[in-house]
Amino acid sequence: MNILLGTLAEVIDLVIQIYTYIVIARAIVSWVNPDPYNPIVRFLYQATEPVLVRIRRMIPSVFGGFDLSPIILLVGLTLLRRLLLALLQQAAFHL
Repeated sequence: MNILLGTLAEVIDLVIQIYTYIVIARAIVSWVNPDPYNPIVRFLYQATEPVLVRIRRMIPSVFGGFDLSPIILLVGLTLLRRLLLALLQQAAFHL
């Protein structure tokens, strides 16, 4: 069971890391005027926009059009990653 929880922690860590890189790539691409028909741009948009829209609905737009949702998402992913890994390590330790 200990090995199973360790493997699960590694998979969760990898998935969150990959999604973090996707969010960072989306933020970088948004600084330029990308071709909306480019498959990479479309993938980045489709992978991140559903989450970013929800964040944009929750935060006020008081920063003059500056989109803080990717930053908030990255902070949230970091916190989620640390929390889940700590919980899984604790569960594995108690088994």
